[in-house]
Amino acid sequence: MLLLGIDIGTSSIKVAIVDAQTQQTVVTAQYPETETPITSLQNGWAEQSPEMWWEHVQMAILKANATGTYNPKDIAAIGIAYQMHGLVCVDKNQHVLRDSIIWCDSRAVPYGDAAFTAIGEEKCLSHLLNSPGNFTASKLAWVKDNEPHIYEQIDKIMLPGDFIAMKLSGCVTTSASALSEGVFWDFKNKELSKDVMGYYGFHTSIIPTIKDVFTEHGLVSESIAAKLSLTTGIPITYKAGDQPNNALSLNVLQPGEVAATAGTSGVIYGVGDTLSYDKQSRINSFAHVNHTAEQTRIGTLLCINGTGIANSFTRKLLAADKSYPYINEAAKQIPIGSEGLTVLPFGNGAERIFNNRTVGAHYQNINFNIHTEAHIFRAVQEGIAFSFRYGLDIMKENGITPSVIRAGKANLFLSDVFISAFVNATNVPVELYQVDGSVGAAKGAGIGAKIFASEKEAFANAKPLDLIEPTVASAYNDVYEEWKGFLMKQV
Repeated sequence: MLLLGIDIGTSSIKVAIVDAQTQQTVVTAQYPETETPITSLQNGWAEQSPEMWWEHVQMAILKANATGTYNPKDIAAIGIAYQMHGLVCVDKNQHVLRDSIIWCDSRAVPYGDAAFTAIGEEKCLSHLLNSPGNFTASKLAWVKDNEPHIYEQIDKIMLPGDFIAMKLSGCVTTSASALSEGVFWDFKNKELSKDVMGYYGFHTSIIPTIKDVFTEHGLVSESIAAKLSLTTGIPITYKAGDQPNNALSLNVLQPGEVAATAGTSGVIYGVGDTLSYDKQSRINSFAHVNHTAEQTRIGTLLCINGTGIANSFTRKLLAADKSYPYINEAAKQIPIGSEGLTVLPFGNGAERIFNNRTVGAHYQNINFNIHTEAHIFRAVQEGIAFSFRYGLDIMKENGITPSVIRAGKANLFLSDVFISAFVNATNVPVELYQVDGSVGAAKGAGIGAKIFASEKEAFANAKPLDLIEPTVASAYNDVYEEWKGFLMKQV
């Protein structure tokens, strides 16, 4: 019995086939091999085509099928993880009305700020656990105000994972977890927020049917099954945003457990059992995958937009013909602190940790006689690690003090320089696991389909690859304080 996990990333689509009995990954596939572009028609805008995601999902599944390592007819359930906060709008025929306004788009900040004031800051924080900020509801408000001809045609709005499930099955569903990440969910009243819907003038009919995360979200249609060599009627039994899903894939489900990821954006995600929130909304609180009306499980999320994308930008600029392992190895030859070179990696839109201000990327103290491309490689990765430290200090103000952080051995966590900078700057050990979002989505599907008797059973075989502990925290703390001093001049 096999499980199919689909991860709708910003850079690419990944799929995994997991054997439910052994919990081992049979095969993974990615499409495309190159990074998917982000369309930016104006400064601060970021969009992608939902139909492009769907095309890439199909290509990734067919690529996995082509390995011949499994029989696609043995797939029993499907799970979907996806980039959070994106807005997908479809008409009554399920046709996409415009490109998705994705997570790192900044245009809706003024709409969220106005809603925060009008609804009331205390009410927003105590009921929504967040300022409406730059999240999905505010993005929809921008469409309503600036593209009324589009808004008038909307039958349903969705998060990216809801859209892919719709394409697979024809069914349109969502969950309290998804609605909370869009800042549509009232945690105190345990329902769609009347305040948000009323203030923005949204009709409740545009919201899909609300279901639990771990339940059936549609059955694969006959035409799609034929195209992808699947069995008609396979259930989609799990959908979650990429960060809650990353936490699931690392078995971070209970209060006090903490996960991290460093892909295009960077996240530290801690689970709690109270309706907690940051008074400045610099970090955000959403319903975790196992949050229910009876069991409070809130994921507190620190997000930094400029992480892996800063590393990617640097490679394209200075070493386009080289690989990431080349960059990582070159950076290792440079001492801690990059001999005075300092980088702020915030060049990917408004950052929540700075109250939704756009700080931009900055480089300081470049010395033409000392610094090489390797210094820049290292300074960028150190700057990203210091961003995590800055955000973790905010999380500590809000009661999240991890004794260990779990992370998948992927993306920036493949770099020894980044791992060392992260562990020593935060002074928190990191456990590394061989997992990724698509594998987590597959296991989520198994939980939702009740193929696994419990969440605990789904991760019974999960063992860490390595534990990295701080060894030079004092040296990194000194460099961090210099970096923070530079940062404070910009914010």
